[in-house]
Parts: sequence; structure tokens; C-alpha cells
Amino acid sequence: MINNLQKKILLVDDNLMFLKIMEKAFQKHGFHCYVSESAGNAIALLETKINPDIILSDYEMPEMNGIEFRRYLTGVPEFNDIPFVFLTSFSNHELIVTGLDLKAIDYVIKETPVDVIVSEINNILLTIEKQRELTGLEIKKAAASLNFKSIPLSAPCIDGFTIDFWHSAFHDIPGGDFIDFIRVNDRYSFIVLGDVMGKKWNAWFFTFGFLSYVRSAIRFAAFNEDYSTLDILNKVNSVICFDNILKDILSSLSLLLIDSETGALTYSGAGDLPLVHYQQAQRQICTISSSGLLLGLFENGNFNEQNIILEPGDSLFIFSDGLIDFSDGTGKKSDFNDFSNLLLQKLSTGENFGQIKEGFLNNGLQEQVDDRSLIRIYKI
Repeated sequence: MINNLQKKILLVDDNLMFLKIMEKAFQKHGFHCYVSESAGNAIALLETKINPDIILSDYEMPEMNGIEFRRYLTGVPEFNDIPFVFLTSFSNHELIVTGLDLKAIDYVIKETPVDVIVSEINNILLTIEKQRELTGLEIKKAAASLNFKSIPLSAPCIDGFTIDFWHSAFHDIPGGDFIDFIRVNDRYSFIVLGDVMGKKWNAWFFTFGFLSYVRSAIRFAAFNEDYSTLDILNKVNSVICFDNILKDILSSLSLLLIDSETGALTYSGAGDLPLVHYQQAQRQICTISSSGLLLGLFENGNFNEQNIILEPGDSLFIFSDGLIDFSDGTGKKSDFNDFSNLLLQKLSTGENFGQIKEGFLNNGLQEQVDDRSLIRIYKI
């Protein structure tokens, strides 16, 4: 459940005195308040990733009124799901209907006592949270009944390597991250990490399609003894571009091939985060970046293929953006360097994978805002 310390509200009103009164009242009840004197400034605030739990906006404002503000937000996928409540001095039925048609949660009359307004917003947030919990339960039941797993139960055994992985679903609800380990024969094994763009369970639904195409392309390539990660990625991207459903759903993908006979790794990526290579002998890390675009974006994804050499004791980390995206109470942020430095610190002191995972779980200053997936390839 949302507690008072976690509640964040964006207050939008061109009446500065009323805005200040509302801010004080919500702060008194434990809210973290963002305030804006206009819809334009509020949009600029939202673009800084403040990620409020709810927006309370006046209707009558110059330049862009509340209806126009709400209409703008409904056209931006990143903002259209933020609960929105109108604050107005009017009791015009037509205005109220127009606002609710734009999927506003409710409206509040300005003349309502401030404490009652705060109570109403509290009740709205509690109702939303209960609905999310019920929806989450339904999604978990659906995932169980379909018996489709986008995250494997265990890591594979590959000669010469130790593979570890960890996945933490946002709010414990299946999301857009997917992982797979595909051993095609005694020599070659593929490691897959993808992240479907979208909101939680909506993204999870599309992991079915992406994983199916990736698995099919790998099996087909192995049948033809073509173990090029570049060729496989091109095939997956081409099929997705012609899929009437998935072509409008973007996903990142990290695809690695491990050759247990030579100990070599081959890597191709599509819109993924750089891999982190920890070099044990030098006690340092370096990053390995792909040039590829997100899957389904263009027929020519500009993918490339790279060879990676791990020395004994080296580790290679693959991860989704949930590990670098976080909320510290002032909004959503990303920090790749912080993630890399934390890894380096832990690896340099000899911490094992379980301890590394605990370090991310116990980082209380950084609230989880997305699925988190981490794969480690360790060269024995």
C-alpha cells in the first residue's frame, strides 16, 4: 500500500495564494508536493521524471486550461496513466462530463474545505492502490494458468563458466523483462535478455511474441549451423517488422553466444544497455556497447557483432534498465555510473553474486521503479 511518506502530488493552479494553501495542507498530511503556476510549467516538471502519484489541476487557467492540459497528457504515453483530478469553482455539468471523458478520475470543487480535499485525494489513492492489487493478482493467475514463463527457474551449466541471474518484478507483477538460456548442443549456448517497452503487465503480454521469435530464430540458425548472433538478430528484427502486432511494440535485446570449446563469447545487441566487463587481474571494469536499434524500429536495425574475451576470474554483466532507473523521492532518475561503481566496489572486495544482489535489494535510498534483471557470466 502507498504510505504517506511515499505519496507525491503535483498541484497546478494559477492562483498563487490558493496554491500555497493547498501545498501546506498536503504537506501537513505527509505528501511530497510539486507545485506549478501553469499547465506549461507542470508539463516541464513532468518531463523531469518527477513521477507523481496523482495530479490535482485547476480548470480555469490562462494559455492552457485544465481540459487542454489533461488532453495533452492523454496523448503522451508516459503521462496518460497518472491519475488526474480537476479542481474547479464551477459546477457546470457539461464541463464535468468533458473532463471525465478524458479519463480524469474525479473533480473537486474549490470551495470544499481544504482538509476535505486532502481526504478525498487520499481516498482516491487508496482506491487506486486496491484496484492495482486486484489487477496484479489477476495477472499472476493468468501467468500461472498459461504456464508461460518469461523468466527461467534456474541457470544453465556451461563448461568453463558459471552463470548466475536475478530477476525482481516491479510490484511483484510480471513485466516486460524476459530472460532465456538456450543450449543448442554440447558446444554452443545462447543467453538472452530483453525488455519490452510498456507498462508492467501490458509489456509482459508481448514477451510471449518476442521470446517465441528469438527462440525460433536461434533453433533455425543452429539447424543450419549458423551461430552468428548478428544473423540471428537480423532475422528476429525482420520478422518483427512484418508482424502487425509487434511492429508497434518496441523491445531491447541482448544476445550472447558462449562457445564452451574455445571459451569465446559473441555478442549482438538491439537498443540494450552497455554490458559491464569486470577484469579481475586489473581490478577494473570496462563497458561493451552495441550499435543496434530497438527491435522493430526499422528494417535495418544497424546491428553489429562483437567478440568478447574473458580471462579466468573475469565477469560479464548483462542487465535491464530497472537496475539503473530509480526514484529517490524527487522523481525518476537513471544512473549508469552509480550502478557500475557499485559493481566495481563489490567485485573488488570479493563479494559473490548473492552478496551483489543483496546490495541492490538493500539500497533503500533508491526506490525500484521497473523490473530488474541481472545476468552474470563468470569465467572459471
